Amino acid sequence: MAFEEKRAWIMLGVSAVAYLIYVALILLRADGAGLASVAYAGTLLATIGGAIGASIGLNILIAIASPKEANQVDARDREIGRFGEYIGQSFVIIGGIAALVLSLLKMNHFWIANAIYLAFVLSAIFGSAAKLSAYHRGLPPC
Repeated sequence: MAFEEKRAWIMLGVSAVAYLIYVALILLRADGAGLASVAYAGTLLATIGGAIGASIGLNILIAIASPKEANQVDARDREIGRFGEYIGQSFVIIGGIAALVLSLLKMNHFWIANAIYLAFVLSAIFGSAAKLSAYHRGLPPC
């Protein structure tokens, strides 16, 4: 398995787990009340920070486990990386538009922040999934 493929697996797993933890904590705190009334900022920042830390730590561990592969990126890896980033960035754009619409509708900050967070998570998940698909099935034809 290529080093960059391992990194895609890490991004996919860490992003999904961190977001699921965030959603679970917010739902537990809501306890039947409206979600917009839940104090979410600290939890949001903690799960993002935890995901970043976990991703960095896991990337370091796989680099230590296979140091010769860590800095080897060939043309295929670059093409797959670019393909995954194109897919992932589309979700950032969708999230930005959603946040803009929510702010124009004067929605609560909770919904705007969560739309942006979800967009980043979907970007990481779908971008990583596209990379993994490309590693296993090849890049789609141009």
